[in-house]
Amino acid sequence: MSKGELVKFEESIKDRIYSIRGYQVMLDRDLAELYGVETKRLNEAVKRNRERFPETFCFILTNSEFTKWRSQFATSNNLKIGLRWKPYAFTELGVAMLAGVLKSETAVRISIMIIEAFVSMRKFIQANGQIFQRLDRVEVKLLENDQKFEKVFDALESKDRIPEQGIFFEGQVFDAYNFVSDLFRKAEKSIVILDNYVDDTVLVHLTKIKKNVHVRIVTKSISDQFKLDIKKFEDQYFSIEVKVSKDIHDRFIIIDGEVLYHLGASLKDLGRKLFWFTKMDKALLVFIEKKLKI
Repeated sequence: MSKGELVKFEESIKDRIYSIRGYQVMLDRDLAELYGVETKRLNEAVKRNRERFPETFCFILTNSEFTKWRSQFATSNNLKIGLRWKPYAFTELGVAMLAGVLKSETAVRISIMIIEAFVSMRKFIQANGQIFQRLDRVEVKLLENDQKFEKVFDALESKDRIPEQGIFFEGQVFDAYNFVSDLFRKAEKSIVILDNYVDDTVLVHLTKIKKNVHVRIVTKSISDQFKLDIKKFEDQYFSIEVKVSKDIHDRFIIIDGEVLYHLGASLKDLGRKLFWFTKMDKALLVFIEKKLKI
């Protein structure tokens, strides 16, 4: 594939990324075409491996979502796309999982290009003040074609939104660091950090949070150095509750007892290697709090 063809192919991927339920997603029929497989085969692979595709990875459009998508994007391509059944929508995480489920070199190669397209669009959104996070894809096209500036003003009046899922690649140290800092700044009452390998890096994040926010750190052990780091932090800022528990493996952040994020990397390793993050269901938050008594 020549450089010109590659650029054209990458742009065609971006044109098939939609915003649904606050996620950037691609539909099963578009992915199947890119992978060179039948949509039926792709969906069958998902059904056989349903435990690998939670709702943050893949979901079926509701009737209203399907109707809206069909009326806005598909009317000129009815014969080509086929509109008889509600499609599966795959988030960035779902696309990555598909590469492993389909087990083909083509799927792996195309999935990497798709994920890069997701990342490119996310960087575009972030570079423009996250304005477009409050607009769906229809609104973005209206903004581009009809200069509907009032849409921008409505977005600016709303609060910045923390992404609910995504990937940070190796080297995205600042982007990952900034994501966690933004998450901490959202806290109004409490922050709980579950991380077996926490170190003084977390204390830097905590200098940026609001006053009177209670902080609790749950980790498997506390070194003498970390005890000293905490003491020096408390001398200047505020007290931190630290609890030792050997019952956790993954990393989690809980904000105000309401919002739960899962991180694939410890806070001290943000951006050093590829890792995932995702906002988890509140039911899991209740389970974690009960299990660890936090």
